[in-house]
Amino acid sequence: MILDYVGVKDINGSLIVLDDVKNPSFEEVVDIRLDDGTTRQGRIVQIDGSRAVVQVFQGTRGISLTNTRTRLLGHPMEMPLSPEILGRIFNGAGVPIDGYGNIYPVKRANVNGTPINPVSRVYPKNYINTGISTIDTLMTLIRGQKLPIFSGSGMKHNELAVQIARQAKITDEGEENNFAIVFAAMGVKNDVADYFKRSFEESGILQRVVMFINLANDPIIERILTPRCAITVAEYLAFELNMHILVIMTDMTSYAEALREFSSSKGEIPGRKGFPGYLYSDLASIYERAGMVHGKKGSVTQIPILTMPNDDVTHPVPDLTGYITEGQIVLDRSLDGSGVYPPVSVLPSLSRLMKDGIGEGYTRKDHPALSNQLFAAYARVMDARSLASVIGEEELSPDDKKFLEFGKLFESNFINQGANENRTIEQSLDLGWELLSVLPRESLERVDDKTLDEYYEPAKKRFDSDMKKKGNLSKGESGEKEVE
Repeated sequence: MILDYVGVKDINGSLIVLDDVKNPSFEEVVDIRLDDGTTRQGRIVQIDGSRAVVQVFQGTRGISLTNTRTRLLGHPMEMPLSPEILGRIFNGAGVPIDGYGNIYPVKRANVNGTPINPVSRVYPKNYINTGISTIDTLMTLIRGQKLPIFSGSGMKHNELAVQIARQAKITDEGEENNFAIVFAAMGVKNDVADYFKRSFEESGILQRVVMFINLANDPIIERILTPRCAITVAEYLAFELNMHILVIMTDMTSYAEALREFSSSKGEIPGRKGFPGYLYSDLASIYERAGMVHGKKGSVTQIPILTMPNDDVTHPVPDLTGYITEGQIVLDRSLDGSGVYPPVSVLPSLSRLMKDGIGEGYTRKDHPALSNQLFAAYARVMDARSLASVIGEEELSPDDKKFLEFGKLFESNFINQGANENRTIEQSLDLGWELLSVLPRESLERVDDKTLDEYYEPAKKRFDSDMKKKGNLSKGESGEKEVE
């Protein structure tokens, strides 16, 4: 028997209250028919006996207290799923907005999902190549990992997100076509949304991308659904179609602020900085859906991007995200201001799972040693810069001056790379050795002699040869000027 509830008890913001509701279920979807015949959707977000609080997806403007008819549909919010979903663009609630019509589903899945059971998890090992030297070499992205990017307002995280989506690939032979991107943008302006669409179309990767776009003027309930719809699609493609899926979500701070507004409208007691007390478990319910499962060939990898208000890493959203995820990539405002792209701050960034997904059989056998040495050398650069700011660069020891030279080259050649520059893992590793060849061999304390003989010495010869050529070239140019 289908029941329609006529009228509503109360309207508060995006919430409506229904009385005398029979057997309501939490997260159940409802249809709301207005006086003019239009229909809106909502979901039950709070139950108190026979009283149900419904959040309306499209807002409550025009809803009548007396004539509105509400029908419970008996199921939670579901996402239609089909192999044809690749290449499609949806709004934040999973409704197609690309003009190609509705998805004809093979199945429908509850967008709320569940975190992967720890018992059924497979430990992530293989890596995803992003073509960005700092990420691939120093904080390698492993399949099935969740690796957030901590950025700040006005920094180039959107450009970095597009570059990763455009360049990311897996290196397994014969698996190249089994890789796809699910891209979710939350609370973005129209020009940013257009930038994402245009970038994917112009680069020709839209056919292997599923996009979810929630604009800044869209309802906040839609923003709360966006990451869940995206991950539901990713789980279907990964665990039923055996694909390797990279989920990029930007900006999770917008999501958390929508959750705060939603929590406040329900009258819940606020926690730190006004966010609900369950923010940690809510974020975990999203992040913990990444991983690999026993008996399934596919994987779900997540790169959530979040902006830190006032660049404060102790803000609740980055703070809690750091507890749940396996590392972080931190963007640095001073590097961004000096024109370095991507402005990755190396020392506070890390990938906790990279140790098992790099080295012989995955990337290259020298990768772990090189990564450790680059971190150690760059840490020494920062110490030398701090010392130079006190006593002056002229008073530094010859070793410290060498490290300052290494630091400049490292930032301008290794961290800095073009927005369209796609480096292979071999190119990034070779570049790392060439930069280390600026330093004396005895200062490389994190690498054994055998590895140094095999990689450092040839790199030093190449570097010295390049310097010699540049020196001869500059001499030749000056000689020609003198002749003239």
